[in-house]
Amino acid sequence: MHAFRLALVAAFQILAFAAHAQYPDKPIRLIVPQAAGSNTDIVARALAVELAPVIGQPLVIDNRPGAGLIIGLEITSKAAPDGYTLCMSPIGALAISPHMFDKMPYVIERDFQPIAQLTNGPLMLAVSMSLPVNSAREIVDYAKKNPGKLSFASSTAGSPGHLAGELLRQVTGGLIEHIPYKGGAPAIADLLAGRVQIMFEGMNSIAPHVKSGKLRGIAITSEKRVGAFPDMPTMAESGLQGFDISVWQGMVAPAGLPRPLLDRINAAVNRAI
Repeated sequence: MHAFRLALVAAFQILAFAAHAQYPDKPIRLIVPQAAGSNTDIVARALAVELAPVIGQPLVIDNRPGAGLIIGLEITSKAAPDGYTLCMSPIGALAISPHMFDKMPYVIERDFQPIAQLTNGPLMLAVSMSLPVNSAREIVDYAKKNPGKLSFASSTAGSPGHLAGELLRQVTGGLIEHIPYKGGAPAIADLLAGRVQIMFEGMNSIAPHVKSGKLRGIAITSEKRVGAFPDMPTMAESGLQGFDISVWQGMVAPAGLPRPLLDRINAAVNRAI
């Protein structure tokens, strides 16, 4: 009986090794917990283009926005750990949301397997062209002179842009209203239309509108200026301290992903980056 069990275990190991060796033999689903056009979505689609030829299968983007990034992460946590379901994991999903909600349908440390870090960078503070300000300090002054007339958009509750906006709101004495969205794209659309006036957002999604002159970029949330916008001051240079904010994007899989698959996906992602 003992010999039979050993043979059975060996057979399963051979089958598992064969399955891993053939991976991937079908398209891979990449869940994005925000709407299309958001900063996370833009990174995901750029990555998918580069990753597909490296890993040998196309990546199908599956946008699952809502509930402060929870919906997409919950779907991922319940998926089979076979390497065919991966998930974009921005800082808001892994490091902020767990501190904002009393009950979560998953435990970050238990239910997810980290794959790789993808990006790291600051936020940009941009305003509607209809708002007559040219600096972060002027936003504070305008809010105090016009209480209740300013609102700031965020890509979702619990996003870095939301928290940065709350910091700015505190500086004004609570005179700016927060308007959360289900992604960066609808938030930016309302910012462009002037329905909201202020937004902190990742540079991938908001910088093109600033470069085109449709939005006014006025500050960067980093310690130093960035090369792409050398004339744009930091928040500290604008007279507002405490806004040194760095945001990152990562990728996770369901917990239990076998080590051979983890190593293969990690290597492919890093090569694609």
